[in-house]
Amino acid sequence: MPEKRTEPWVMASMTELLSFARAMEQEAVDGYIALAARMRAEERPDLAAVFDGLVAEEEGHLGKVDQWLGEGAPEPISLPEPLFDDEGAGVVAPELLTSYRAFSMAVRNEERAFVFWTYAAAHAPSEEIRQAAERLAREELGHVATLRRERRRAFHEMRHAEAGSVREDLPTLEGRLSELLIRIPAAALGDAAERLRGLANEAQERATALIAMPPGETPLLQHVPGNVTGRLVALCEFLLDCYLDLAEHESTEAARARMQRFASDIIRCLYAARELQAAARQHHRHRHWATPAMKQTVVDSP
Repeated sequence: MPEKRTEPWVMASMTELLSFARAMEQEAVDGYIALAARMRAEERPDLAAVFDGLVAEEEGHLGKVDQWLGEGAPEPISLPEPLFDDEGAGVVAPELLTSYRAFSMAVRNEERAFVFWTYAAAHAPSEEIRQAAERLAREELGHVATLRRERRRAFHEMRHAEAGSVREDLPTLEGRLSELLIRIPAAALGDAAERLRGLANEAQERATALIAMPPGETPLLQHVPGNVTGRLVALCEFLLDCYLDLAEHESTEAARARMQRFASDIIRCLYAARELQAAARQHHRHRHWATPAMKQTVVDSP
């Protein structure tokens, strides 16, 4: 099998791009099949059904890629590192697993795929490949929306809405996101500081734009859990749910595209926030915390 000598998201041809897409979808199918089999072996038919549903979803994605390939044969692809992550579901005690956790894992896998294809589009050597990568990114964004709906349903089945929720608006939440990003001490982040400043500025720009041209309404803003607004990852997650919900219900194509663009921006911010979270936990394990402020701002519950 030929070794890829460039970054994994740099696609030399349409065949390579579609071959990567197929390999990624097949990896997810195989992962969920294994998890469904384990849940059946552990006598958890409820979770086996959840993973069976995810298998069917991913097989649908795989079928779309095969249609796009047409008569062409995919190239043999060796992913440089797994893009599918079961986040310990394959080894953790089944009693600790829930439908909510399963859908959360699926959401994060789709978000990783979205980021991959946005990178591929940004580094595309031709217009054809750029457009194809952008199409795959849009597909993944749709998958994210679908799975996040399922995750919300599972969450509400698991527990009722948290006490202490409040009504909020998007400009206020975007302003809060900007504040959280700015609060992270620059000295503790090195090269990441400039990136976070850029994300903070983008949040302020979205807040200003939302005030100037308010979107439609989403019921999610009627009951914002009280523990969301002070935690970076949780706030990004909540804003992403809001924008995806609005994108589905806006009345014009321009308004839907605007909400999808904001959702794309938030996914990039969420990706950065999770990287910070992982780095913070690594520092914590080695007792190398930079400041109490960083510890408070960065570390959120999964």
